[in-house]
Amino acid sequence: MKDISWDAYQTFLAVARHGGLTGAAQASGVSPATVGRRVLDLEQTIGRQLFLRSQTGYRLTADGQALFEQLQAMDAVVRRVENWRQEAHGSAVVRLMAGTWVTWLVCENIQAIWSERDGFRLDMSVSERRATLAHRESDVGVRAVMPQEPNLTSRHIGEVAYAAYRQRNALDGLASAWLAVSEDDAVSPYLRWPHEHAAASIAVIVSRPRSLLDLARAGAGQAVLPCFVGDLDPGLERAGEELKQLRHGQWIVTNSEDRHRREIRTVSERLYRLVKSHADLFAGKRPSRSF
Repeated sequence: MKDISWDAYQTFLAVARHGGLTGAAQASGVSPATVGRRVLDLEQTIGRQLFLRSQTGYRLTADGQALFEQLQAMDAVVRRVENWRQEAHGSAVVRLMAGTWVTWLVCENIQAIWSERDGFRLDMSVSERRATLAHRESDVGVRAVMPQEPNLTSRHIGEVAYAAYRQRNALDGLASAWLAVSEDDAVSPYLRWPHEHAAASIAVIVSRPRSLLDLARAGAGQAVLPCFVGDLDPGLERAGEELKQLRHGQWIVTNSEDRHRREIRTVSERLYRLVKSHADLFAGKRPSRSF
C-alpha cells in the first residue's frame, strides 16, 4: 500500500467534523468536488469504506469512526507541536470557531477581540456545526449547547433569540415568500425552521446562512435570523413576534488544559465581554421598530 499523506488524513478529518463536503471544503479552502475525490482516493488506498453517503451528508462507518478516533489524537499532537514551534518564534495562533453570526459580530468588532499589538495571530473558522475542541481542533469555541466533554471548560454567555425579518416597508407580497439555506446545510434549528413550517413558500435557497441577510435586505423575502443581527440592521424589520421555540443558551468553550495560555485566555475574555455587551440584543429584548 502506498504511503498516505497527512493532507489526505486532514481532508478526512474535515469531512468527518463537518458532516459533508460543503463544510469541509469551506474549512479546507478547496472545492467540494476536490474534497470528495480526495476522500474516495483515501478509501481506495486504505481498502475500506469510511463514510455512508446520503442526501443529508456524510456519516462515518465503523471503520471510519475507528480511523477518526486515532487521527484526532494524532492531530492534537501535530497542533501542539505547531503551537510550540510558533511560540518559539513569537507567532502564536489562537483558533476561534463559531457560527456564522457570532463570527459576523466578531468581524464587525474585530478591534475588541484582536489588534496588531497582540503577539498572536487569530484564525477564525466559520461553521454551523458544533465547535470541536476535545482534541484541540480549535482553541476557543462558541456552542449553542452546554458541553458534556470532561476535558472542556465552558462559560455561559446568555440567551439567543430568533425572529423572521424582511426589508423595511416591504411590499405585502413578501409576507408569503421565504428565504432558506438548502436542507443539506440546514444543520441548526433556525435554519430548518422554513423547511419545517413554510416549505411550500420558499422562494430562494442558498448554501450559506450569511446570504440570508443579504437577500432579506434586498427585498427577496423574509428570513429567520438571530435578533442581534436583524434588530441591528436599519434596513430590516421584524415580520412577526419572536420564534420562542428557537431560543437557546450560548457558551464559550475552551480546552481545560489550554485555557490558561495567555493568548487563549485573552481571546476568550474579550469574546465574553463583546457578547455580554450585546446581551439584550442577543436575547431579543430590544423591540423591533415595527412592533
